[in-house]
Amino acid sequence: MAVAPEKPRKGLFGIREKPYIHPYLGGALLGLVLFVAFLLTRNGLGASGGLNRLIAAGEDAIVPGHIDRTPYLLKLAGGDLNPLDDWSVPVVLGAIVGGFVSGLINGRLRPEINKGPRVSNGLRLFMAFAGGAIMAYGARMARGCTSGQALSGGAVLSAGSWALMMCIFASAYALAYFLRKFWN
Repeated sequence: MAVAPEKPRKGLFGIREKPYIHPYLGGALLGLVLFVAFLLTRNGLGASGGLNRLIAAGEDAIVPGHIDRTPYLLKLAGGDLNPLDDWSVPVVLGAIVGGFVSGLINGRLRPEINKGPRVSNGLRLFMAFAGGAIMAYGARMARGCTSGQALSGGAVLSAGSWALMMCIFASAYALAYFLRKFWN
């Protein structure tokens, strides 16, 4: 029995979805981007520091007194410091804009919730938020997000970065059995 071919999906503005890039080519391109980042900025890639600075800038605009009473935030935005004056802020903004443009060009820009058939939208969104919160907390405890630790730290052979990535993979494998129902 022949199966009808799947109808090509379209994103916003009617742009037909294009196939993903080959993973090895994508990895090689990511390595080149990381090399250029080290070359031009003397820093690697990472998002959690930039996000922290964006949040500190918003907090400094709304409740500046709180910034000056919190030691962690004081280093980012205390006194006359501008929290947006750091290399990581353009990296985060570029990742957001670049992801949007890539989704638009490749026909993947559309509102959707990816989940298994037996999971409600609300539960999927809750699990995504909970997982994001746990990863954000872990990023602060590890002093860097997975992109900063795994890509940048791993590229310079930092033992702590390699240990963190082994823990992330081990945790993912340990939890996969329990969380697979969200995808099946």
